[in-house]
Amino acid sequence: MPKTEPTRVVVTGVGAITSQGATAQQLWENVRDCQVAIRPVGHLPMDGYMTKLGGEVQETIPPASEYRHPSDYREPVVDFALKAAEEALANCGIAATKQIPAERWGVVVGSCNAGLLAGEEWYRKWLAGDDGSPELLMLVSPQAISEALASAFGFKGPALSVNTACAASANAIGYAAELIRQGRADAALTGGAEALSGVLYSGFNCLESLSPKPAAPYSRDREGLSLGEGSGMLVLMREDLARELGAPVIAEILGYSLSADGYHPTAPHPEGAGAGRAIKAALKSAGVEPGEVRYVNSHGTGTAKNDPAETAATKVGLGEHAYETTVSSTKSMIGHLLGAAGSVENIVTVKAIEEQVVPPTANYAERDPDCDLDYVPNQSRPLEMDVAVSNNFAFGGANASVVWARAGARSDPPPRPDYDRVAITGLAAFTSVGTDPAALWEAFSDGRLGAEPEEGVYVGRVAFDPAAYLSPKDRKRVDRLGLFSVITAGLALSDADLELTDENRSRVGAIVGTGVGPMESMEAFSRPVIEEGPAAANPAVFPNTVYNAAGGQVAMKVGTLGVASTVTAGHAAGASALCYAFDLTACNQADAVVAIAVDTLTDAVIRAYRDLGILAGSEPGSNGGSGFALTEAGVSIVLERLSGARARGARIYGEMFGYGIACDAQGVGRWDRDGEGLERAMRLALETAELEPAQIGSIWATSAGLRAADRPEQRAIRRLFGDDAPVVAPKLRLGEPIGAGGPVNAVLAMQAWQHGERAGPALVNSSSLGGTHFSLVLAPPGE
Repeated sequence: MPKTEPTRVVVTGVGAITSQGATAQQLWENVRDCQVAIRPVGHLPMDGYMTKLGGEVQETIPPASEYRHPSDYREPVVDFALKAAEEALANCGIAATKQIPAERWGVVVGSCNAGLLAGEEWYRKWLAGDDGSPELLMLVSPQAISEALASAFGFKGPALSVNTACAASANAIGYAAELIRQGRADAALTGGAEALSGVLYSGFNCLESLSPKPAAPYSRDREGLSLGEGSGMLVLMREDLARELGAPVIAEILGYSLSADGYHPTAPHPEGAGAGRAIKAALKSAGVEPGEVRYVNSHGTGTAKNDPAETAATKVGLGEHAYETTVSSTKSMIGHLLGAAGSVENIVTVKAIEEQVVPPTANYAERDPDCDLDYVPNQSRPLEMDVAVSNNFAFGGANASVVWARAGARSDPPPRPDYDRVAITGLAAFTSVGTDPAALWEAFSDGRLGAEPEEGVYVGRVAFDPAAYLSPKDRKRVDRLGLFSVITAGLALSDADLELTDENRSRVGAIVGTGVGPMESMEAFSRPVIEEGPAAANPAVFPNTVYNAAGGQVAMKVGTLGVASTVTAGHAAGASALCYAFDLTACNQADAVVAIAVDTLTDAVIRAYRDLGILAGSEPGSNGGSGFALTEAGVSIVLERLSGARARGARIYGEMFGYGIACDAQGVGRWDRDGEGLERAMRLALETAELEPAQIGSIWATSAGLRAADRPEQRAIRRLFGDDAPVVAPKLRLGEPIGAGGPVNAVLAMQAWQHGERAGPALVNSSSLGGTHFSLVLAPPGE
C-alpha cells in the first residue's frame, strides 16, 4: 500500500566521468567556466564522418570495483558507471551508506546503447566464424550495468534499467526517487552511462546530424550535435534518514514526469506539445508553480529541429514565465551523452542550485529568431534560485522532466499523489502457440509444446500476417519488435473497450519491457557498417536501433501520448514493465497504461543463447533441466485506475494488488543458489498486497527448464509456501519468451479465473538471468 505521508527525497552524493575529467567536481567547474571539452576523438577511427570531434573521456584508470568480463576485454560503459558510482557513494559518506541495509538500497540506471561495444565484439567474431565468448554476451544487456553496480556495492533492493534513448537517465533518476517515496527503498544509486562507438557515429552521420565543430545549441549558426560519452551517478536518499546519518544534503528532488510525442521516430513535435506536457506534469507532481522556476537545464542538442521545438516546449511548460527563466545546454561543452545525458545534466543542475550559479551555453554566436529565450551565452551567471528543472527529450518522442529544489528551500514536501487501486481491463497475446489469449490458454491446458527443434535446439516463433492488422503505410519502416508492440497494444486497448480520443490520449501511456531489444534492426544496421564502413549506414534503419523505438511506434500509431518508458530487466523485462505501469497508474500519473512485453528472435539472438549453453537440446519438459526452449512473444496488458474502470463500466479481468523486487547482487549472469533474492521479492509482494502465503491460490513460476535457475526458485517457494505449494510452470512446455515471460504467466493466471480454475490471488514470478527478481500479486475481480 502507498505511504500515507509524503516522503522527501534528497541527493546526498554525485559522481561523474566525462570529457571534462574523472570527477563530478571537474565536470561542474569546467562547465561553469565555459570550458569546451569537445575535441578530436583519439580511440576510434574517424574517417568517413562529417566530424572528427566528440566529448571523449580522457581518463583511462579503471574503477576499483570489479565485475565479470573476459580476461582480454573490459566493457567501457560498465567501467564508466562503476567509476562514477564509486565517487558518488564516497561523497555521500561511507558511514552513511553502510548503515542502510543492503535490502533497502535500489539501483536504477539509464542507457541508450548499454553494452553495444561488447555486442559488436561478439558479433564481429560470429561473422568471422569464431566462437563467441559467453562473458561478452553477458555484458550486452542494459540490465548488466544495474546488476554489476548492485554486485559491486552489495545492494539487494530493486535493480532496474531504463532505456528511453536520450531521456533514459533522467527517467531513471525520477523513477529512483519514486521508489523511495513509495517506501520500496530507503536509498538509491541512480544515473546513466554511455560509450562512443563507430556504430553510433555511423548512425548519426547517416542522419546528417553531426556538427563539424563543437555543438552550438540555440545559436543561429549551429550545424548539428556533438556526441559524448561517460557516466553520471547520484545517490538519492530519504531526507530524514540522510540527516540522521549525517550525509550531505545537496538538493531535493521534488518530482518528475514522462510523456510521448507520438509525432516522428527522430524529430520532436515542432510545437513542443509532448515535451511541454512532461514539464507541466513534473511541476504539478512537485507542487511547483511555473513562476518559481529560475533555471532550466535544457536538452539543447544543437540540431536544427530540436532547438526550436524545445524552445516551444519550454514555453508550453512554463507559459509566459519562460521569458523570465534562464536556460542553458551542457551538451555545448561535453557533447551529447545519449542515455547518460540526463544523469550528467541533472548533476550540473544540482550543482547550479547548490552554488547559485547558472552555467552557460557555450559556442553561442548569433541569435536565432526561433530560439528567443535567455540561453546564458558563453559565460555563467550568479542567480538566486530555489527551483530548477532538467529536461531530456529522445528518439521516439520520449520525454522526461525532473524538478529540483535548493536544500531546505521549501517548507512543505511535494504533495501526496491521489492513489487508487489498479484494475486490469485489457489483454492481448502474440505467442508461438497463437495470436490471442484464448489460444495461449488452450495450448497451456493441452500441455502443447511452444517450440520446435531447429538445428539442435528448440525455438518457437509467432506466425501472423501483419497485413491483417496494419495498413502498408502503418507497417512502413516498422521492424518485428515494433509490429508486435503496435498490434498487441491496439488489441489490448480494444479488448478494454478503451477508445483513445483527443481528450484522453495524453492520460493513457505505454511502458515497454524488452529483454534483448531491437536486435533485428541493430543487426540490419550494424552488419553493413562493420563490413563496409560508415558509408553503408542506412538512415531508414538507424532510428529503430534504440530500445524505445517500439514504444515510439506505439505512441505514433496507437495514440498513447501519456507516460512513456522502456525498461529492460532481461528475462524479467515484461514484469518490470507491469510494475512500472502499476506505479504510474496508482499514483495518478496516468488514467491507464498499456504494459507491453516484447521480444523477437533473429539468427544472431539464437546463436547468442546457444553460445551461452542454456538452450534445450531435447523436448522441453523432459530434459531434466538442461536448458529452455527459446521463443518470441508480444503481450500487452491494460492497467487502469479502478475508479475510472468502474465509472465507465469496463470489464475487469482482475486487480494488481502489489509487487516486490529484489536483487541477489551476485554479479553479471549469476544468481543466489538458495533463491534468497526471489524469496524476498515474494515476501515483499505479499506484504504490499497485505496477504498471507496461505491466501495465495496459485504460484506461476518463472521456471523454464534451466536447472541452475529453476532450483533456487523451487527452494524459495518451498521455504515460503511449504511442500504443497500450488505451483504452475507454463514455460517448461510453452518455452521461454525472454522478457515476455512474466506477462505470459499473468495472462494465463487471469485466463484460469475466466475458466473457473485456480481460484484466489495469484503470485507471478519473473527473474532475469542476473539475479534480479520480480514477484507480482494479481487477484480476481472483487477479491
